[in-house]
Amino acid sequence: MNVESRWRRLPNAISLLRALLVIPLFLCVVSGRPRAALALALVAALSDGLDGFLAKRCGWTTTLGSLLDPAADKLLLSGAFLALTLVGLVPPWLLALVFLRDLVIATGAYAYRRIMGRLNVKPTRISKLNTVVQFLFVALLLAEGPYLHLAVWWVAFATGAVTVSTVLSGIDYVWAYGWPALGQLRDRARSV
Repeated sequence: MNVESRWRRLPNAISLLRALLVIPLFLCVVSGRPRAALALALVAALSDGLDGFLAKRCGWTTTLGSLLDPAADKLLLSGAFLALTLVGLVPPWLLALVFLRDLVIATGAYAYRRIMGRLNVKPTRISKLNTVVQFLFVALLLAEGPYLHLAVWWVAFATGAVTVSTVLSGIDYVWAYGWPALGQLRDRARSV
């Protein structure tokens, strides 16, 4: 294996390490160590930018990376939202909404694969924005105690932003990938 081939795997390794951060992040949140949790969340956010930059800039994109990168983000954010809900910083309904959106997307991806015969789904712009909003929300909540002293309306605003971006990104996925799959099903039904 040549050096170029090894470097080509670096973005995937960074994504994998980001996914592994979910355990210490979760433990830091539930054990009341927000500074350590915030540091881990910031490392995760920076690693997300770094692996994407390397993959695009150096041409080190892989099929595994296209699956691993968003999976690492989802795993980390899901773990953070769950931990923050357990300590009372995220309302349970928001956790349910975030998980429901992910369930709809996962179920839709499975149905899309079954109908279309292939799964070449790329994150939409709204979905990418949603990921950024959720990362910022987690960072805001982790920084609230030790570093920030925000007014209640700021947290309410951030909760609203996460709610809106989560709902819109779920609708966007259904619109972008659900309608074409339904059209394919209709075409198949007409040809029978």
